[in-house]
Amino acid sequence: MGKAKKKSKVGKVVKIIFLIILIALLIFVGWFGYRMSKNGGFTLKSFLATALGQDENTLKNLDRINILLLGESGVGDGYFLADTIMVCSYNPQNQQASIMSIPRDTYVGSQNKENASQNYLASYKMNAAYRNGTNIDETLHLVSNMLDLEIPYYAIVNTDVVIQIVDELGGITFNVPIDMKYDDPTQDLHIDLKAGEQLIDGKKAEQLLRFRHNNDGTSYPVEYGDNDIGRMRTQREFIQATMEQVLKFENIGKLTKIIDLCFDNLKTNMQIDDVKDYIPYVVEFNADDLKTGTLPGVSEKVNGIWIYTYNKTETDKLVQQLFEDEINMTDEDVANIVGNTTVDETTHSNGKRIELLNGSGNTSKLKKAAELLQEAGYDIIKTGKTSTTSKTAIINRTGNPENLENEIKTILGVGNVSTGEDNANVDFTIIIGKNYETK
Repeated sequence: MGKAKKKSKVGKVVKIIFLIILIALLIFVGWFGYRMSKNGGFTLKSFLATALGQDENTLKNLDRINILLLGESGVGDGYFLADTIMVCSYNPQNQQASIMSIPRDTYVGSQNKENASQNYLASYKMNAAYRNGTNIDETLHLVSNMLDLEIPYYAIVNTDVVIQIVDELGGITFNVPIDMKYDDPTQDLHIDLKAGEQLIDGKKAEQLLRFRHNNDGTSYPVEYGDNDIGRMRTQREFIQATMEQVLKFENIGKLTKIIDLCFDNLKTNMQIDDVKDYIPYVVEFNADDLKTGTLPGVSEKVNGIWIYTYNKTETDKLVQQLFEDEINMTDEDVANIVGNTTVDETTHSNGKRIELLNGSGNTSKLKKAAELLQEAGYDIIKTGKTSTTSKTAIINRTGNPENLENEIKTILGVGNVSTGEDNANVDFTIIIGKNYETK
């Protein structure tokens, strides 16, 4: 009898514990579902965002991320060059992504090219400046300066990892642009591909990405982009095709393996905390929207050495197209930024009208500056985008007193003050530069 009662009590305790666990699970599922709904509904993006502990405010604080991608390949005796050089950029707020290819022969030396020695010219081609991976920080600095673009991160991958990723995906369907036949026994490199759409496995992917010209010296047609230019175009288009394959729903289950392959074969200065918040939004990116381009310039022979000389003016234009966000704001958008309900150019709280232009390449900086100025009583009646600039400028257009100039500078924390013509129907034009810091 005693044993029966004891069993009965134990059974009740087990049932109670089970009930508590069940209730806890239901509460967790309910909470998780609620968080998913707040993160955008029941989608893969919201599931990942919730699993990573994000909330509806996370996206608002994410800026465009720029990364220098270097593809490393050996040239013998354990020496490696940066065989592929690309600047990759992604903005999760508007799902814009871009890739700019940089020719390996781009001259980045500080000496005037006409006066530089052959050895110096060869050493300061972009791929050679990499110095077998021992000069990564300078390589990052050289590219950032050349493009006048803030690039805080680098990622270096060996061509071997591309082979593994392509094979993990079961191959990539790709249209090979021309017949490719090339042999280099010194690198144990043998390329033999026929033109046309076909399934490219890992081994063929390496051949495709490394091809420059055939054994007989012929290369891509001029209209496609010959030699290195054509090679970089093929690389970008193959990356785009690979992205499309990775982001297909049926391959989501392979993401963990692909990520592991990347990080096991990756040298980078990025930490997981630098990129984890971007993950939920990347899975929704449409690879068809990827914007691509090649560093503008010309190939030329200088002092007996072939180099690629980039065109600064055209480069600035391409950087603006690829890496700066378009700001096309309606009156309602402006009202949402500054906290007003309407935008009326004839009625202003303190009579001082502000034209606010973004020259930083960072939309969140524009928003923060607008909020601070509005809180101080200024009216933002115009917003827009201008060329990238390093320094914030405050232009006094209607002869306002010095104390107002100083007040605006104090509000922003930076700003070079100057006088401009009264031709913009505003009292001040403020250009937010890269040196403006949000607090």
